[in-house]
Amino acid sequence: MKAFMDEDFLLTTDTARALYHDYAAKMPIIDYHCHVPPREIYEDRAYDNITQLWLGGNFYGDHYRWRIMRACGEPERCITGDSGDYEKFLAFSRCLPKIPGNPVYHWAHLELKRYFGCDIPLDEDTADEIWNRCNEALRTGLTVREILRRSNVVGLATTDDPLDTLEWHEKLAADPTFNITVKPAWRPDKLMNIRQAGFAAYIAKLGEINSMESLRKAVRARMDHFGNHGCSASDHGIESLECVAATEAELDAILAKAIRGEEVTPREAAAYQYACMLFLGEEYGKRDWVMEIHYGAIRNVNSAQFKAMGPDTGYDAIAPVVAVPGLPALLDALNSKGCLPKTVLFSLSPNDDAMLSTIAGGFQQEGVRGKVQQGVPWWFNDTKQGMIDQMTTLASLAPLDNFLGMVTDSRSFLAYPRHEYFRRILCELLGQWVEKGEFPADMARLGRLVQNVSYNNIKEYFGY
Repeated sequence: MKAFMDEDFLLTTDTARALYHDYAAKMPIIDYHCHVPPREIYEDRAYDNITQLWLGGNFYGDHYRWRIMRACGEPERCITGDSGDYEKFLAFSRCLPKIPGNPVYHWAHLELKRYFGCDIPLDEDTADEIWNRCNEALRTGLTVREILRRSNVVGLATTDDPLDTLEWHEKLAADPTFNITVKPAWRPDKLMNIRQAGFAAYIAKLGEINSMESLRKAVRARMDHFGNHGCSASDHGIESLECVAATEAELDAILAKAIRGEEVTPREAAAYQYACMLFLGEEYGKRDWVMEIHYGAIRNVNSAQFKAMGPDTGYDAIAPVVAVPGLPALLDALNSKGCLPKTVLFSLSPNDDAMLSTIAGGFQQEGVRGKVQQGVPWWFNDTKQGMIDQMTTLASLAPLDNFLGMVTDSRSFLAYPRHEYFRRILCELLGQWVEKGEFPADMARLGRLVQNVSYNNIKEYFGY
């Protein structure tokens, strides 16, 4: 019997162990998609206790943990409510022994081990000891910047609205004591969601907008601002994308309706959104920004809880259908114009893995490795089995050596062991193929592949 989460955790073959310990483990981290606040990096925030990092308010709350706690019947006051921090920690501790096979169990214990030197399994009986141990570390120097340093993070990209001032990115870039590259990433969802409440008020903040061309001009100015602060990537959370053609006059009329606060039909919204994606994609290509597209989430499936708690509180799910039938047309239109940017495609549905890899394979470019490619297993898919399945499918349809590794997609500064989790699974998968005689035991070649996927590809692709 193996010890619980020892140094060979998830590594069952000699090849896997060698690949991880000799090649993967030492590689730095570039977290190219996350949601951490740059202000707290600049201010080097110190936390009072582990609950603030694991279960705290809506911004920091880990939706994975919240969902598990609800499924275990814990009261909402101990999840997002007004109970004390220790009571919330104790409630989470009660849930952990109930979730074998869940990545949250592994992540929590990797975080305890890597940041707090604690290898005791967390449960209701050990909660008090671990609570005190973690909080002592947080009080005596384990600040945000120290967490980043211990994680070997050398670069990360936050997720930022086009109207963001980016003042904290500017301050970080000017701080001579800080040597981690923190880039903004352009997230224009509010610009795209023309049927959402508040769209007109949002557009008004861009300036005097009375046509699509005036909107494009204002957006270009904001993109220039992001570019001046080191931005090299955009990110889109898309619910749907259809190829709906419209003339400039028709688009002007649709935009005018929305600005007046009138209802825009789904068909009109689709035309506006497709036109926006064409415009933005062309700009990304000109600026050498990566275009990331995340889709496939069905939001707020529990309407009562949405009314009570708002969005992003753990009530989203995998959408049952392909949400972007216009994706191939968008890529083709941009490619035909000669301005298709490097593009990473993420679907929340694992059923889309083969589809995305085959679409991406149709839009490659001489001299660019993996110009268009499928992104990492995202959200509900970054489980052990989800990663194995996704990488197996990807490897069967595209060069695995081009793959862009892992992202935390997290609001927590303790989430970086997810990169370790991914790297161990990658090495185990390769090790299994070698042990079965499906790939040569060429450790130098395999080691380079592991290091490329872990770090080198991301550095090159995103320009860090």
